[in-house]
Amino acid sequence: MSDIPQNPVAPDNPLAAYHARTRHRFEAFAEGPGQLDWDAQPAAFRHYAGAPVALLPLAADRFERPFGDLDVPPATPIPADATSLGALLELAFGLSAWKSWGPNRWALRCNPSSGNLHPVEAYVLATGVPGVADGLHHYDPEAHALEGRALVEADGSHWLAVGLSSVMWREAWKYGERAFRYCQLDVGHAVAALAYAAALLGWEVAPLTLPSGTLAGLMGLDREEDFPTGRFSFTEDEEPEILLAIRAPGIHAPPAGPALLDWIAPASWHGSPSAIDPSPGYRWPIVDKAARFSRRPADALPALHPVFPRLPALPPHATASGAAQIIRQRRSGQRFDPRHTLPRADFYRMLDALLPRPRAPFTAQEADPAIHLLLFVMRVEGLPTGLYLLPRTPDAAIPCDIGTPRPAADFAPDCPAHLGLVQLAALGLQEVQRLARSLSCHQDIASTSAFSLGMVADFARLGSEGHAYRSLLREAGIVGQVLYLEAEAAGVRGTGIGCFFDEPVHQAFGLAGTRWQSVYHFTVGTPVTDARIETGPPYPQRQQEDS
Repeated sequence: MSDIPQNPVAPDNPLAAYHARTRHRFEAFAEGPGQLDWDAQPAAFRHYAGAPVALLPLAADRFERPFGDLDVPPATPIPADATSLGALLELAFGLSAWKSWGPNRWALRCNPSSGNLHPVEAYVLATGVPGVADGLHHYDPEAHALEGRALVEADGSHWLAVGLSSVMWREAWKYGERAFRYCQLDVGHAVAALAYAAALLGWEVAPLTLPSGTLAGLMGLDREEDFPTGRFSFTEDEEPEILLAIRAPGIHAPPAGPALLDWIAPASWHGSPSAIDPSPGYRWPIVDKAARFSRRPADALPALHPVFPRLPALPPHATASGAAQIIRQRRSGQRFDPRHTLPRADFYRMLDALLPRPRAPFTAQEADPAIHLLLFVMRVEGLPTGLYLLPRTPDAAIPCDIGTPRPAADFAPDCPAHLGLVQLAALGLQEVQRLARSLSCHQDIASTSAFSLGMVADFARLGSEGHAYRSLLREAGIVGQVLYLEAEAAGVRGTGIGCFFDEPVHQAFGLAGTRWQSVYHFTVGTPVTDARIETGPPYPQRQQEDS
């Protein structure tokens, strides 16, 4: 496979240069803060003081159905109104629990985030949705409420969309120059979380192509009176990320970009954003540069409808657990028990669910599939330990030059042939463990699990469009969200790993050149629960009123 051309990325591509600069290396980590003051971390929640607040019902349990049934729309999709919108936002971006240990207390959310820092903010744009005021609303996950940012007069139309932004400083505070990567991974997780929540209701989520400037104006992120420029303004800025149309009964597609700006133009604006961090100790200009070069230009091309390969339908899921239950119980495993082995059927089901099909959450991604998986298989029942490759599309030609590839179906007859799973190198358990651990920044969670993996992106997709870099990272986040929920449904647990040694990963799998780049790692295994950490309900103050 080594004779496949690499199509190297142009060295003057500023985003390829950013990605190369922010690699971790064995001899040094990417630039970041030297120390952290956990008592002065950025605010986890943003509020708009003075905006009208509308509490949303905690209604997700009313629409519960088995997680395994999400591939099949319900016979009667749920109508869009304040109650069903509340369920959508609750399962996409709402709180899933409160954790406490001694005097420390912190919230977990249904959408995961690097370091639990949550840069993603969600906005609802609605008109003609019963029980929801027409206009732009900021979603407050802490109270499960809508804050009315810009209210408009009813015009008889019926449409619904969700806009996402990122407060990049929340990630940069901890991760320095690598923060832009993590923000885009988090946006991908958030997009997938929204798509799964919509599927529960029988709704669909579709990305809309808008120039970044249009999206900023639509969500009020360019308002000088709310986000003034200044020495420390970078801590308060929200980067416009993506607008997603919600398709539901009686709800039509939003108008085109210019018409959306016309819709919001006469609005009355309310509320002022709360501060994220009034006194930062560092600044990372390259994060702002990566954001600037990857924004969609004013002449952005129309939305691309991803092309998915023809694949067999997913097999029935073994779990009888409800989708809302699985979504809420999702956690990042902190430790794994190496004494446990993952059943082979569960492993195949997880990999099969990662293949891109015209189903949630992949229908919400912005471009053709470009992420493929390098696997460290350690404790999968009846499967030899070693390094494996999972091409997520049949036409992928990934030049992993470390030996003679062996189709897994040759030595594991029950392995579905359409997976295309290939063993690249047969290694002993301890050797795979050492490799997995060392390549994921020496973290035990990468080696004590059943399997871990690295996601590689095809950087030939970057071309001349800077926004493609965001799309690649977001697709990795979408894949990660599938792994999180599939792991929970299989009775195990996943953890996203943002820290890995990029180039050593490529070397270990025989990837040369610059076309294939590591973007995200993940690990799945049997979790070890820390009994010292207490878990409480997400909205204890509202349990009575919504029961």
